[in-house]
Amino acid sequence: MWILFTLFAAFMQAWRNAFQSQLSRDVKTAGVTLARFIYAGPLAWLYLGALYLWQPTSLPQLWGKGGMFILGAAVMQIVATALMVQLFKLKNFAVGAGLAKSEALVAAILGVLFFGTTLTSLGWLGVVLGTIAVFLLSAGSALRSLSWRTILLGLASGGCFALTSLWVREASLNLQLPFPHRAAWVLALVITTQTLLLVGWLWLADRATLLALWQRPKLTVATSVSSFLGSFGWFSAMSLTAVPYVKTLGQVEVFFMMLVSFFWLKQPVKVKDMSGLVLIAIAAILVLWN
Repeated sequence: MWILFTLFAAFMQAWRNAFQSQLSRDVKTAGVTLARFIYAGPLAWLYLGALYLWQPTSLPQLWGKGGMFILGAAVMQIVATALMVQLFKLKNFAVGAGLAKSEALVAAILGVLFFGTTLTSLGWLGVVLGTIAVFLLSAGSALRSLSWRTILLGLASGGCFALTSLWVREASLNLQLPFPHRAAWVLALVITTQTLLLVGWLWLADRATLLALWQRPKLTVATSVSSFLGSFGWFSAMSLTAVPYVKTLGQVEVFFMMLVSFFWLKQPVKVKDMSGLVLIAIAAILVLWN
């Protein structure tokens, strides 16, 4: 089941990234980040309510470790997304985006060191191969224009996304509810926390950015809906298995991004990219066989 959730999440994230990239041309970083969450919150609560109507269960205890992990994940994902949006604005964005995809490797290292994650040799090989493949696909010839700013932004974004994923899994495990209720609670609470934090900040510091989102309803709604669906897939998958496996398989997002670029943005797929896709396929197979 985690495999299906991961593939769905990767597909929706490819669309979300495309919408965010377009929105970032006219809206500031904080606004593009908020676009991920602003309409996703109500959808998350509707989904949670539907789960309780379908299969009633107890309410979670939100104090203690579970609540702290939820708050930490919410803040860290805001930071990670803001860093990624900054990468959208750089000329050598592709290199930075490839570095940001170090998320799977960073999650594996941090997971083993601090979160009790265990990976087999095949699992480690799949994680490393997937990271190399995504970086090569994203960077390509742009490696020549590598800058320290791009490197730091990319690695910082990947590290923050990795921590977000690890804390989401820990929050889900600490709620002590059946699946999928625990994943749905974490999803709703993380998105709501993010929305409140960002709306509050922009209302106090930059109301013009809130207006800019309001004036671009189609892209904002598309970003929020695709983000909610992607998060639904990620959070569900990470409630079922270790984060490094989810994120390594989730690198098929690159393939979906190529499809989006080809059919929606009308950008041709380069033949040299096929080698990277083969590496991603091998990484995915190793993780699935693990």
